[in-house]
Amino acid sequence: MICKEPPDDYVFDVLMPDLVGHDRAPSAFIVFLKLWHATGGPDRRSVAISLLTLAVETGLSKSSVQSALRRLQARGYIGISRASATSIPVYTVFAPWRH
Repeated sequence: MICKEPPDDYVFDVLMPDLVGHDRAPSAFIVFLKLWHATGGPDRRSVAISLLTLAVETGLSKSSVQSALRRLQARGYIGISRASATSIPVYTVFAPWRH
């Protein structure tokens, strides 16, 4: 069983209003929470999860998930790696506000 860390206050007090209100990207916030849950929290472990699985488990379209992932990666909230161009991506959640 994974020891899961609850999201920091920052996630709800700062990140949510920023992504949902300012960026008008609620899908990015939903995807971030899903990845946080799947990994157990920031800098804990990585998780391999397909775009389709993320879409189904969040209730978002694949294009919304793709856009959210690009936004989160550009902001430094997640890392994405792949063994090859067609492999399932591996995601790591970061908490840059902790540094």
